[in-house]
Amino acid sequence: MSLRINAVVPDFEANTSQGSIRFHDWIGDSWAILFSHPKDFTPVCTTEFGAVAKLGEEWKKRGTKVIGVSVDGVEDHKRWAGDIETYSESVVDFPIIADEGLEVSKLFDMLPEDAYLPDGRTPADSATVRSVFIIGPDKQLKLSMTYPMTVGRNFAEILRALDALQATVKHGIATPADWTVGQDVIIPPSVSNEDAKAKFGEFDAVLPYLRKTKLK
Repeated sequence: MSLRINAVVPDFEANTSQGSIRFHDWIGDSWAILFSHPKDFTPVCTTEFGAVAKLGEEWKKRGTKVIGVSVDGVEDHKRWAGDIETYSESVVDFPIIADEGLEVSKLFDMLPEDAYLPDGRTPADSATVRSVFIIGPDKQLKLSMTYPMTVGRNFAEILRALDALQATVKHGIATPADWTVGQDVIIPPSVSNEDAKAKFGEFDAVLPYLRKTKLK
C-alpha cells in the first residue's frame, strides 16, 4: 500500500507498551504523530525517543498524541524506555507499538510485503522503518518524512510543521519557507483580492500570486 497526502491512514490493532489499541480509536479527535524505528536499544533511536519525551508538554498544547513503533516486542520496549528516560531525563509517557510481525511497517509502506526478520537480525534488516507520519483528526495523512539510520530526526522541525499544518486547517492559509508561529502567512491564490481583504484585512502583494498577511 502506498500512502499519499490526504489519504486515510490504515487502521489496525496492535500491542503496545501501554496495552492493546485500535489505531483510529486511539487517535480519536486528536492530531497524531506516528514515528517508527528499526530496532530497540540503538543509539540514534534512543536520542530521538528522548527528544519526543522532552516535548511532552508541547504535544499536549497542540492536542496531539504521539506513538512510536519499533519492530521489537513489548517487553523490550518497556526495558528500552528505562534507557531513554536515563538519557533524556524525561518520562516516556507515550505508547510504543510492538511490530514484531512487521504488519504496521508494511501497512505504512515502510517495508515490502515480502519482508521478514531473519535470525540474528541487525537494524539494517529494517533500516527503512525510519519514518514520521503526521495525521489529522480526520485520520488523513498530512505529512510524512523518512530518514536514514545515521541521521537523527529534527523534532523541532516536526513541531514546526505541526504548527503550520494546524494553522492552515484552522485559517485556510499557507505558510512560507521556514515559517514559525507569529510570522506572516500566505493567502492562497484561490482567494480573490476582495475576499482576502474581507477575511484578513490588509495584505502585502509581494507578487501577483504571492500575498502575505498577518493572522489576527
